[in-house]
Amino acid sequence: MCTLEKRGQLFLLKLTGNGEHRLNPTLLDNLRSAITQIRSDPSSSRSLLITTSDGKFFSNGYDLALAESDPSLRVVMDSKLRSLVADLISLPMPTIAAVTGHASAAGFVLAMSHDYVLMRRDRGFLYMSELDIELVIPAWFVAVIRMKIGSPAARRDVMLTAEKVTAERGLEMGIVDSSYGSAAETIEAAIKLGEEIVRRGVDGYVYGRMRETLLKQVLHTIGSNESASNRMRNSGSKL
Repeated sequence: MCTLEKRGQLFLLKLTGNGEHRLNPTLLDNLRSAITQIRSDPSSSRSLLITTSDGKFFSNGYDLALAESDPSLRVVMDSKLRSLVADLISLPMPTIAAVTGHASAAGFVLAMSHDYVLMRRDRGFLYMSELDIELVIPAWFVAVIRMKIGSPAARRDVMLTAEKVTAERGLEMGIVDSSYGSAAETIEAAIKLGEEIVRRGVDGYVYGRMRETLLKQVLHTIGSNESASNRMRNSGSKL
C-alpha cells in the first residue's frame, strides 16, 4: 500500500510494491491517513513532503476494474481522490513528486498535485489516457491541468492527443521541473531539493495558505457536485 518515513524535516511517502498502484478506496484511505499523520506532526510547518513509489508505476490511475465490478465505487474513488488532492493543496509545507514510473490518468493528477515534479528519464511517462479509453476527463482534473500546465499547446497534447509524455518532453512542456537517469537518482535529487527548500526556513502555514489562494479555482472545482458515474465506464485496458 504505502509507507511513511521521516528523515529529519523530510517526510517520505512511498507507494510500495511492484504493482500498478491503482487508486482504489483502500490505497486512497491509506494515503489520506498518512497526510493526516504528517499534518499532525509538531514539526509539520517546517517540513517538506516527498511522494514516490516502488516499481515501474508511480500510479496507473483509478482501479477501473474494481469500479466495473461495483459501480458504486466509481463515486467513492472520485470523492476520495478529490479529498486527497485538497489535503495536499492545504498541507502546510512544500511538496515534491518524485515520479519514478508511469503516472496515468488519476495517477498523473496525483503527481501534478505536488508543487514540484521530478521524473526519471530512463523509464516512465505521464499520460492522460482518457481519450484512448473513451472516458471524459472530469472537470476537476482539467482544473488541475489548467493550473499546472501553462502552455495551451501542451494542454492540448496532454488532453486531446493523449500524448505519453516522457521526462524530457515534460521538461519542454514545463510539466516536469528536472529529470534524472534512474529511480535512485530521482529520489536522491528530490531529497536534495527538499533539504534546500527546508533550509530557507519558510513558514509552512503561510506557504499552505498562499498555495490555497493560488489554486483557489482547483479547490472550487474539487468541491463541485460533478458526477463520476458517467466517466468510468471502461475497464481501462489501455492504461
